[in-house]
Parts: sequence; C-alpha cells; structure tokens
Amino acid sequence: MEEREVQYEERVVEIRRVSKTHKGGKRLSFRALVVVGDGKGRVGAAIGKALTVPEAVRKAYEKACKEMISIPLVGDTIPHEVIGKACTTKVLLKPAGAGTGVIASSPVRAVMDVLGVKNVLTKTFGSRNKVNTVWATIEALKQLRSPTEVAEARGVRLQDLPIPAKIRRRLIEDELAMRQAAREVFEASLEEKPDRLSEGSESNSEGAWVDKD
Repeated sequence: MEEREVQYEERVVEIRRVSKTHKGGKRLSFRALVVVGDGKGRVGAAIGKALTVPEAVRKAYEKACKEMISIPLVGDTIPHEVIGKACTTKVLLKPAGAGTGVIASSPVRAVMDVLGVKNVLTKTFGSRNKVNTVWATIEALKQLRSPTEVAEARGVRLQDLPIPAKIRRRLIEDELAMRQAAREVFEASLEEKPDRLSEGSESNSEGAWVDKD
C-alpha cells in the first residue's frame, strides 16, 4: 500500500470493528473516526470503513480533508459561548483566558487540538458516544461568529458590543500585532527605495562616464 501524503494534523478518535451480515455470513471490517485540521482555524471530521485499519484511517482522513470548514477564532480561544447538538448529545463550548488550557473530554479535545484552540472550557451532556460527541462539537463550531460579523449584523461599532474582558483583550492584542506587522512592512519598503535609487544613480553615472570617453 502506498504511503499517503499528510497535509494536515490528524487525530484518530476511535477505531471499532464492525460486521455486516450477508447471505453467506458475517463480514468483518473496521470503522475509523478521524478529525483533521491545520491548527489555524480549519477543521474537518469523517468516518472511514475498510477491511484493514490503515485503509479505514486513510479513507477517513481523505474524506475529512474534503469536508473541512473555517472557524473564526480570537487568538487561541473561541469568540463566544455556544452549544452544539447531535442526536442525544450536547456539547457546550465557552471561551477561556490564557493559561486555562483545553478542559474537555478526549473527542472534544481532539477537535480543539487540530483546530488550534489552546484555551477553552467544554461540557458534554447526554450520550457520551464518541461519534455523536465529535458531530456535536462540529455543529457548535459552525455556529461561531466573529465579533466583527456580529457588529455588522447589529449595525453597531465593535467597541459597543458587550464583549467579555478576556475576549476584548485578545482583540486589542490582535489589532496591535496587525498594526506592528503593517508598520514593519512599510519600514522595510522605505529601506528598499534608497537602495534602488542609489543603484540607479550609479548605473547612470557609469553610463555618463562611458559616453564621455
């Protein structure tokens, strides 16, 4: 079997042996639940079935890569509280301050790790089935909206939103980082212009010297 190229981070949440009854008897196979992400706000999850474990994981990985979605983040946490539901499972996600870590069960933690979330509080209600827990977590993430989107939808300024202090602090830090990066790019462009002008003047002087001879 050829080795597959891994483009994103992956976590194998569950591997189970399943069977399907045919006319000639039961046929055993394996089912793998895999979550993938780029660690920068994109995540996907899928199930793969095959006669061998590696093949099941490969199928789940490829399917999850095709179904990845983008999630708005604020620094290394989520922008607001949200609840996702799948069958009888509910998952609550709440933003947390720096240093809190990921407080979650193993299926939810796998999703948060590949998503790039470092600080979040979670709680699972109802069934603890791993498949339903992952789906409920994905459904909760789909409901997240960035503060900018909420401000535009309400027709107010970003400063007027009732944002918690820890989230507001992250927004200010992100804005300062963006301004600093833009300033560095601007200063670098200014430094390049004198060099180009000096090179042009030198070439002009050399050409004038040759013409004079």
